[in-house]
Amino acid sequence: MGDYPRADLGGKTVLEAAFIPNMDWIAKYGRGGLAQTIPPRMHSGSDVANMELMGFDTMEQFTGRAVFEALSMGRTLRKNDVAFRANLVTLENSRMKDYAAGHITTQESAELMKMIDEALGTETVRFYPGVSYRNLMIWSGGTDGMITYPPHDIIGQEYGPYLPKGEGSVDILSVMERSKPLLENALVNRKRQASGKNPANSLWLWGQGMSLELDSVEKRYGLTGGVISAVDLIKGIGISAGLKSVFVPGATGYIDTNYRGKAEAALNSLKTMDFMYVHVEAPDEAGHIGNTEIKLRAVEDFDREVVGPVLKEVRDRYDLSVLVTCDHFTPLEKRTHTREPVPFAWYGPKVRRDSMEVFSENEALRGAVKDLKGHELLNKFIGDFIAL
Repeated sequence: MGDYPRADLGGKTVLEAAFIPNMDWIAKYGRGGLAQTIPPRMHSGSDVANMELMGFDTMEQFTGRAVFEALSMGRTLRKNDVAFRANLVTLENSRMKDYAAGHITTQESAELMKMIDEALGTETVRFYPGVSYRNLMIWSGGTDGMITYPPHDIIGQEYGPYLPKGEGSVDILSVMERSKPLLENALVNRKRQASGKNPANSLWLWGQGMSLELDSVEKRYGLTGGVISAVDLIKGIGISAGLKSVFVPGATGYIDTNYRGKAEAALNSLKTMDFMYVHVEAPDEAGHIGNTEIKLRAVEDFDREVVGPVLKEVRDRYDLSVLVTCDHFTPLEKRTHTREPVPFAWYGPKVRRDSMEVFSENEALRGAVKDLKGHELLNKFIGDFIAL
């Protein structure tokens, strides 16, 4: 949700311009501040930021994001397996036109990935469908030593300088090149082009990594818990942290996601669990697209349909607390992730209120919690609740 002041919003950020009464209430009657979810020398990715928010120091514990996506898909990595994120993208005139191939549907994506696996899969390389454009490749006996780049960081740019480099990159480049004629001729893409949609005309491999063991939330805090997200990366990090992945029908990772279903599933899960991590991707996707109207809508929908029902439950009870935050900024003008510290606020029983009045980037400077590292936030939140 984090962003910069916008001329088309009268000099306000999206959070300042949006109608978000529930997040504002949490900020006004709760406690907050800013957290640095992207440590020095780490890339400003959702993998790093969400690991930090789940309490892990990524300066000491980190591997590529595809490892977590593999876990979410039920793929257990063996010791010598390397997982890669396999985006279906749209390339045009040597440029990265669309990192999500027009937010291709999961059904269309599954058809294309099945075709790619049948044509390019081997005893050591296999392809697996995920959600929408987010898919997976596992390379048994491969290497994770090459440099790869997120496609959402190079929207509209020539992609040549951002192709994989280093050890093992020749094999990865070969897969990407061989995917192009297959995808160009696929019936799915011919139909998409006929209806004016962006075709998924290439694979883009990135985010590689090998298996990683993390301490569970239960081991660290004595709490059972779950994770709710449409994004395999987030579900995978949660699973690595010992959280149960809770399925929500209609969760898409975009503006059309089932917001209310996520809130209802979280509250229902809290009848048997202690802690829920609820992730909504839509504001991030809107930031990558660079569309102010869609980002405003996503943030307001999140406040109304997710934060609202959860906050009502929290205010009616004395055994729940709620924390709201961003994982990172995705400014509309940059259309990619940046590393500014993110605003957060929490509310719970007998919480020690501070000077924040609304939920925004600038207002968080007035919060009581200062100079917080991302992985310290969960400790502070849970510690504050347990102490009361």
